[in-house]
Amino acid sequence: MSMRMPEMASQPPAQSGTGRRNAKSADAFRTISEVAQELEVPQHVLRFWESKFPQVKPLKRAGGRRYYRPDDVLLLRRIRQCLYEQGYTIKGVQKLLREGALKTDDIPRLSLPTTAAVKEGEKADDMRRELFELRRELLTLREELKKVRG
Repeated sequence: MSMRMPEMASQPPAQSGTGRRNAKSADAFRTISEVAQELEVPQHVLRFWESKFPQVKPLKRAGGRRYYRPDDVLLLRRIRQCLYEQGYTIKGVQKLLREGALKTDDIPRLSLPTTAAVKEGEKADDMRRELFELRRELLTLREELKKVRG
C-alpha cells in the first residue's frame, strides 16, 4: 500500500513585484518554515509540539522533511492560541485535545483583515504581551513569597 504524497512544484513559486511569494491555496501542504512563519513561532517549537501533541502528524518525506496538511496547520494555530493567548499549559491543551474541545472543524478560517483591523489587532497583541509579562512577573513574585513564608 502506498500513500499518495502531495504534489510538489518542480519550479520555484512565482514571485510578485514586491519580491514576496504568491499565496498558496488553502488546501496546499506547507513546509515547517512556512508554518513557523505563519504562526510566528520558531521551527523548533513546532517540532516540540509534535512530540507533545500526537494529533499533529505532518507527512515526512525523504530526509525527514515535514509537510503539514491544512488540518495540521489549523490545529497548530489553535494550540498556539491556547498556549500563548489564553494562558493554557501544555498539559491543559493535551486535556482539551483528549476531550475533543479543539477539533479543527470548529476553527474558522481567517480572512484577510482590513487595515483598521490590523491596527486594532496590533494594539490588542501589544496589550496581550504586556498582560502576559505582568502575569509572569506576578507568578514569579508569588513563588518568591512562598519561599519566604516557608
